[in-house]
This record gives sequence, structure tokens and C-alpha cells, in this order.
Amino acid sequence: MSKTIHRIIDLVSALNLSARQFDISIGTANGYILRMKKNNASVGSDVIERIKKTYPQVNLVWLITGKGDMFIEEQSEPKVRSKAEIEAYINKRLTEQWSEEKKQLLNEILEEIDKLN
Repeated sequence: MSKTIHRIIDLVSALNLSARQFDISIGTANGYILRMKKNNASVGSDVIERIKKTYPQVNLVWLITGKGDMFIEEQSEPKVRSKAEIEAYINKRLTEQWSEEKKQLLNEILEEIDKLN
């Protein structure tokens, strides 16, 4: 079973970064990643936190256990609607409802007229 440091090396490669660029990006000492790899050392939780903060697309389960995909599938953000869009939607729905009520009322009136004839 590979260690977290090996998955970090794979991540660095997938991000098309050098080990030095990665170290700088997560705020670790110069040479940290390569030193950890050379010593086959364990990575601290603080480094994992820094990686997740800097690269939120990284799947923590994969990073820690090796299970799953390296990156989290993009989750669609709920669309934020403007006040104008919400009001337009409400007006459309009310118009549709009123149109149905008007049609129903018109049909009732026509039926009454038919009965009178």
C-alpha cells in the first residue's frame, strides 16, 4: 500500500507542478515534499490541511487512503437568482394561474348562457 507522500507526488505531477512550486504553493519549506519522499516519511495533518485549502478539488479520501479518484467531480453550484429573475418567475406563474381561472370562469359563463338559450 502506498503512503500519502507517494500520492502527493502523483498529485504534484497531475497538477503539472515541480515539487518546489508545490512546496511554495502550500507554504512548506523548500524541498519538503522531496525530502519526505526520500525518507518515505509520513505527512502531517497540517500539510494535508494546507493541500486541501490550496487545492480544494483534491479528494481527501484519495489523498489519505488511496481510495477513489484523485479529484472531486465538479459539483454544480446552485444558481443564485437575481431579484428580477425571481419576480419575473412569480409574475409568470401568477399570470398562468389567472389565465386558467379566467378560462374556467369563461367556460362557466358560456355554459350558463347555453342553459339560458
